[in-house]
Amino acid sequence: MGISHSFWGSDSQCDYLRNHFQIKKYHNPSQPINDKITAAAPRTRQRARNYTMMSKLQKAFKPAWATRRLHKSAVEVLQHPEPEDTITSSYGKFISNIKAEHLSPVVLQRSKRMVLDSIGVGLIGSTTDVFALALQHCQHMYAHDEISSVYGRRDTKLSPTLAAFVNGVATHSMDFDDTWHPATHPSGAVLPAVLAISDMMPANCKPSGLDLLLAFNVGIEIQGRLMRFSNEAHNIPKRFHPPSVVGTMGSAAACARLLSLDQSQCSHALAIAASLSGAPMANAATQSKPLHIGNASRLGLEAALLASRGLEASTQILDAVDGVSGFSAFYEDYKPCMLESPNDYGHTFLLETQDMGFKRFPAHLGMHWVADAATNIHKLLLEYGPGEVQIQDILIRTPKSKYINRPFPKSEHEARHSFQFNTCSALLDGEVTVQSFTPTAMTRPDLLALLNLVRVEHPHDNPANFNQMYGEVQVTLVGGNVLRGRCDTFYGHWRNPLTNESLRKKFRSNAGVVLPREKVEGLIDVVEELEQLEDCRVLLSQLQ
Repeated sequence: MGISHSFWGSDSQCDYLRNHFQIKKYHNPSQPINDKITAAAPRTRQRARNYTMMSKLQKAFKPAWATRRLHKSAVEVLQHPEPEDTITSSYGKFISNIKAEHLSPVVLQRSKRMVLDSIGVGLIGSTTDVFALALQHCQHMYAHDEISSVYGRRDTKLSPTLAAFVNGVATHSMDFDDTWHPATHPSGAVLPAVLAISDMMPANCKPSGLDLLLAFNVGIEIQGRLMRFSNEAHNIPKRFHPPSVVGTMGSAAACARLLSLDQSQCSHALAIAASLSGAPMANAATQSKPLHIGNASRLGLEAALLASRGLEASTQILDAVDGVSGFSAFYEDYKPCMLESPNDYGHTFLLETQDMGFKRFPAHLGMHWVADAATNIHKLLLEYGPGEVQIQDILIRTPKSKYINRPFPKSEHEARHSFQFNTCSALLDGEVTVQSFTPTAMTRPDLLALLNLVRVEHPHDNPANFNQMYGEVQVTLVGGNVLRGRCDTFYGHWRNPLTNESLRKKFRSNAGVVLPREKVEGLIDVVEELEQLEDCRVLLSQLQ
């Protein structure tokens, strides 16, 4: 067998194994101690056989790999130990050492809810114009690599990095994906990359469902840890879109974990990802905003693959180094801490202490407060008889944030980022839905009339912080009656998360736009039992 000169160009499992495993030892995922998560003996024997095969391949092909695959400088990087006392190295050690038994039942359940929701919004997102544009571009420019699956496209495959990109775009194309505090969209940056890598791996080396969940949770954890080191990151963003920064880092961490990279390679993957991060908030409310999530997923995967080949980067990218900007380039008040590696007593994931926010309708998170407040007023308006209500004035009290204060939105993307539009839609219909952002709904004369009556105030006690803000709507009727609605915590917020029943209802509604009912129900069952799957092909086969 000859050595392939294209990493993605060969369908041979042996080509993949010799190309990838030359720069890492095969990692046998830990066997969990939870009674619910057990690995059968046949699987253990199969992994032992896989390990033996890979060891033989490593010995057989190492000279060819060394001379034709790795540059001399990359070999030196692999042989050069990193400093052990830096914050960056502590992150690399954590990613490399974390094991499946450190995932508590709470973390497993919450992360499976995130996986289900993210797949659902990705599937309905595959029907949007921005997704179609991104997919057409990738097919036109890179059509020869057909390896990884694309949401909602049964006969379409792309290279792993481009599949991660378009599926990430789909996930955020309607601004329907999950949200956390400090503010970011964590799942869309990680899940598409993890799925793309899983598709890439040979049939006899597919990761298990538990492997996938571990990598996914590593990606979520890294994002949360980085954002908690900055007070600026706690507020509604002004400069960089957070998923384009921490999402890329999370994707790199998740992919490094799934590829079983060692501590040094994991650190380099994060440092490489930092050079591929960042997107300005000016592109919010445009078709380019979903690209932020797509690029985070894709470029994090790229970073992990480059690190696996031996590419080096700063060994102090996450450290606060005087005179040299690392991660502090994104957050000026960034004050990092070491990330402790798990011990015999386990590791407390951030997802254990804070749940995730799941959106009930596809719009910027801030819209959910004013929509809930306006929905309460809609109920009061129904108590008046037909033709007896005439609105004179609408006052909205929100945090000050320019990019989500859009009095007369001209596109669906602007409408998803408009306090005014979402308030008026909820006043008219009693809810905001996917259909609220169609051209027909957006151009209704009665909606446009209400938009002309809106005023916005920014009270000093209403901070631009998703953990502290509120939404308040006040409607004055002709005749002087005043109706008020207020929302401090909407249903779906991490303090008031959707029930499993509500989350599944949302998933069925979203996925059902693309998939037949039996596949929709099959996905729900597969994700619910994900940690028990022997390999993830059962999940991957359901996404198209």
